[in-house]
Amino acid sequence: MAETKREIERKYEADDEAAVPDLTKVRGIAAVRDEGVIELDAVYYDTADLRLAADSLTLRRRTGGDDAGWHLKFPVASGIRDEIRAPLSETLPRSLAGLLRSRVRDEPLLPVVRLRSRRDVRHLAAENGSLLAELSVDAVHAERLTGDGAAAWTEIEVELADDADEAILDAIDKRLKKAGIRPSDSASKLARALAETGGGPAAQDSGESDGSAGAAVLAYVREQVEALVALDPAVRRDLPDSVHQMRVASRRLRSAFKTYRKVLDRAVTDPVGEELKWLAGELGHARDQEVLDERLRAGLDALPRELLLGPVRGRLRTWDAARSGGSRRRTLATLDSARHVALLDRLDALLADPPLLPAARKDAAKVLPKAVLRDYRRLADRVDHALALDPGEDRDHALHDARKAAKRARYAGDAAVPTLGKPAKRFAGRVKEVQSCLGDHQDSVVARAALRDLAIQAHAAGESAFTWGVLHGREHEAAAARERELPGIWERASAPEIRAALSH
Repeated sequence: MAETKREIERKYEADDEAAVPDLTKVRGIAAVRDEGVIELDAVYYDTADLRLAADSLTLRRRTGGDDAGWHLKFPVASGIRDEIRAPLSETLPRSLAGLLRSRVRDEPLLPVVRLRSRRDVRHLAAENGSLLAELSVDAVHAERLTGDGAAAWTEIEVELADDADEAILDAIDKRLKKAGIRPSDSASKLARALAETGGGPAAQDSGESDGSAGAAVLAYVREQVEALVALDPAVRRDLPDSVHQMRVASRRLRSAFKTYRKVLDRAVTDPVGEELKWLAGELGHARDQEVLDERLRAGLDALPRELLLGPVRGRLRTWDAARSGGSRRRTLATLDSARHVALLDRLDALLADPPLLPAARKDAAKVLPKAVLRDYRRLADRVDHALALDPGEDRDHALHDARKAAKRARYAGDAAVPTLGKPAKRFAGRVKEVQSCLGDHQDSVVARAALRDLAIQAHAAGESAFTWGVLHGREHEAAAARERELPGIWERASAPEIRAALSH
C-alpha cells in the first residue's frame, strides 16, 4: 500500500570535509543529536527520453535506511515535494505505475541512474526533545546506467520534521550561509546526476510566441494539454478540486478549437474535440453529484430546526450514496483506458504537427480579437433569446445554453490575454460574472429536480416530504433572483467600451 509524505527540504553545496556550524546557536534548536551513518543505494527510473525528469518527477527504488522501497516524488513548490512510498519489490508497484501513466503511456521505464550515498545524519531537536528537522551530510557517487558517465559530490540536506514550523528552515538557512555554505544549484540529486553524467532531458518548447496567431493559439493549447497530463495523477490521488480542474482543461481545449477555427483546421481538431467532450463527460459524474450534494446539505443547514421534518439528513445520505456509488471507480477506469491514452497521444501529435491554416501566419493582435468578438456575439444572441422568453422550462433551457456560450467566450478571452493584455482580461472577467450568474441558475434547476426526486422517495417510504418542498421553493426563488440579476450583469459585460478595447 502506497503512503504519501510531504517533503519540505533545503539543499546546500559542501566540500568533502563539510564543516557544519554549531546549530544550537539557532533560535529554537536546543540539541543536535548524532544519529550515525547509513549507506543508501538508489536506482532511478525514467523513459529513454527522460519524460519524468523533464517534469521534475523522480522515481527510484532504494535500499538502506528506514524507508527502503519505491519512492515517487511530485513537485509541489520550490523545496516542497510529495513523496509517495511503496514497499520494496522487484517490479514497480501498480499503485505508482498508474500515477505515471499520463506521462509514460506505453514507453518502458528504464534504470537511468544509480546513486550511492553515505549519509551522516543529525537530528535537530527543540528544548522539549521534539524533532524539528533532520540534517544530513551526503557523500554521493552517481553512475549513469544508460552510458559511461559518473560523478561524485558532497551536499548538505535539511528536511523539516513532520508538524514542525517551516520558519526553522529559514533560521538554519541563515546560519549555514553565514558559515559560507551556499544553496545547491540543483533541485534534486537526480537532476545533478543527469547534468554531470551525460546531460538531462532535452529542452522543452517554451511556447514563446513569434507574434503570429498560430503561435499564440498553440501556446494556449500546449498549456491546457500540459494541465491534462499533470492533473491525471492528481485525480488518481483524489486531491482536492483535481477532477474539476481536469474537466476545465478539457473544456478549454475544446473551446479553443472552436473559437480559433480560422487558425487550426477543424477537420483535424473536431474529432479530437469529441474525445475531449467524452473525457469531460466521464469525469463529470462524480463532480456533478458532489456539487449537488453540497448544495442540498447547505440548504438543509440553512433551515430552522422546526422545518426539518422526518429523517431528512439520513434520506439525503442514502440518496447520495445510491447516485454516487461507483463514480470513483468509473473515473479511474476512464484514466486507465486505452481511449484516454490515445487522446493524449493525439494531442501530442497535434502540437508536434499543428494543422495551421493561412490565418495562423497573420498578426495575433488582429486575428484573436475577431475570434473573441465572434464568441461574444454568439453569447449575446443566446442571452437576448433567453431573456425574451417567459419564465419556465423553455427559458431554463435557453439560459443553460447561454451559460455554455459564456464559458466559451470567457475561455476565448483568457486565451487572448497574453496577446491583448488588460482588455482581454477585463472582457474575460466581465463574462465570468455572466457565467457565474447563469451557473448558479442552472445549479438551482438541477437541485429542484433532485429535490422532487427526494420528495417522491420520502413519500413512498412514509416520511414527510414537507422539508423537501420547502427547499424546492427556496431554490425556485433563488433561480428567479438570478434571472432578475442577469440583465444588469449582462449590461456591464456588454458595455461598448469593453468590446471596443478588444478591437484596438
